Amino acid sequence: MSKKILIVGGVAGGATAAARIRRLDEQAQVIVFERSGFVSYANCGLPYYIGGVIEDKEELTLQTPEMFLKRFRIDVRVHHEVTAIHPDKKTVTVKNLESGEVFEESYDKLLLSPGARPVQPNLPGAGMDHLFTLRTVEDTLRIRDFVVKEKPKSVVLAGGGYIGLEVAENLRELGMDVTIVQRPNQVLSPLDYEMAAFVHAKLREKGIHLMLGHSVEGFEKEGEKLWVLLKDEAPLKTDMVILAIGVAPETHLAKEAGLKLGIKDSIVVNERMETSAPDIYAVGDAVEVRHSVTGQPALISLAGPANKQGRIAADNICGGNSTYKGSQGSSVIKIFDMTVATTGLNERTAKSAGIDCDKVYLSPSSHASYYPGGTMMTMKVLFEKNTYKLLGAQIVGYDGADKRIDVLATAMNAGMTALELKDLDLAYAPPYSSAKDPVNMAGFMIDNLEKGTLRQFFWDEVGELPDDGSVFLLDARTPEEYARGHVNEFINIPLDELRDRLGEIPAGKPVYVMCQSGLRSYLACRILSQNHFDCYNFSGGYRLYETIYKDCVAAKQSYPCGMDK
Repeated sequence: MSKKILIVGGVAGGATAAARIRRLDEQAQVIVFERSGFVSYANCGLPYYIGGVIEDKEELTLQTPEMFLKRFRIDVRVHHEVTAIHPDKKTVTVKNLESGEVFEESYDKLLLSPGARPVQPNLPGAGMDHLFTLRTVEDTLRIRDFVVKEKPKSVVLAGGGYIGLEVAENLRELGMDVTIVQRPNQVLSPLDYEMAAFVHAKLREKGIHLMLGHSVEGFEKEGEKLWVLLKDEAPLKTDMVILAIGVAPETHLAKEAGLKLGIKDSIVVNERMETSAPDIYAVGDAVEVRHSVTGQPALISLAGPANKQGRIAADNICGGNSTYKGSQGSSVIKIFDMTVATTGLNERTAKSAGIDCDKVYLSPSSHASYYPGGTMMTMKVLFEKNTYKLLGAQIVGYDGADKRIDVLATAMNAGMTALELKDLDLAYAPPYSSAKDPVNMAGFMIDNLEKGTLRQFFWDEVGELPDDGSVFLLDARTPEEYARGHVNEFINIPLDELRDRLGEIPAGKPVYVMCQSGLRSYLACRILSQNHFDCYNFSGGYRLYETIYKDCVAAKQSYPCGMDK
């Protein structure tokens, strides 16, 4: 006897599961209920339709109900909202949003893929015209229609996450005046602050106004204009507002049905994607997953994990035994010509999880320096002290940043240690890499730490260095570089002159060395260490320090940890 399988919600998880079920079971009866008018669409492409990069809205549709029926014999019913689940009767209540008809549908297996909803703050004026959220194709069409017809000159985006930044870029490319407002003092929470500072610099370079560390308190209408009310700050006048302050699991159905819920009311599932109720599965942004690095419960709203979960749930619905190993949160985003990529934990999260972590910063070129067109990237690689377990990585750069984060993500997934990065046999040709790939370089640096040939200090420790003469602060760059900007109290002795000027460095004092990226200061430390000096290398170099310093100036914030030295 064929199984009857109901799927609530399409897009990444639900649509993937439906197609997989059909590939595994030709006889199963599969019905998909989707509240919106689109069952399978390119969710991540929505900001690019708003900006006109994707010109034809049909390109956003991956599969239509008609295509599902013709190719897979799957019954997809759009504009149908499941309003209740009855696990005891193994039925769901469904409302046809076009006709108003309400009916019950039975199931043998039920898959929930409700996704996440935009967080809607309960603020005065939150429902007024010219104020938008972005989640569905319909939301996208409304925003695009408003932009084309009304030709707004300005927009305020509340939120600096992935969607917020992609929309900001696309609207800025249309010539609009764009302001991003959010409560945290940085965009892109998967990044640590110092890495986000490079993103802030790029956004400001492109003319986007950043109001970080500010809270939106409400909205007021004045003719065709909106006033965005801010806490302890003058209000902003704008033509439109887009709320992109985050998402929350869409789990009211699961909650009302008595399913077990986890963090932020997400649906608890086991590794087979089974919920606490028999024959009910759940996938996607609505479910709680295990973070593959910490082993702790996590919410990770990304398309890749949702697709994998949909496939795994389908396997198990059809009698298989597939398991989901967890998520490590690998992601990448384009910000104008910049690429920002992450995987695993950031330092903030690692420390809050009680992990004793260490890190290296490096600024390698995307390919061989002698081949034209190379660009610099900034990498931060995190690992656990003593065990050298890889914890995460962040890369901000241009060409090749996505390639390196994928190598690091694969190494983490394979259980490699940070020390083993140096041994990876990676492809090399001058247009693509260097003979020592940036991932290998990170491994070499960590190997030097393990062997004791490298000792580091960091950007947030500069202000804590003694100013009583008990240490010697050395800048190993050229006089020209030093003249363009340096940290006060650091004395300039260029690397190439160091051996001849060792007498200028007081014996017996620890030496803290800085250069532009961290390479020359490391070489300086090797010279000094072998001449009986106690030496520490500034990780990340003056380039990192200057980026953070300028970000603090632009944001009119106090400099972290005494950076006004």
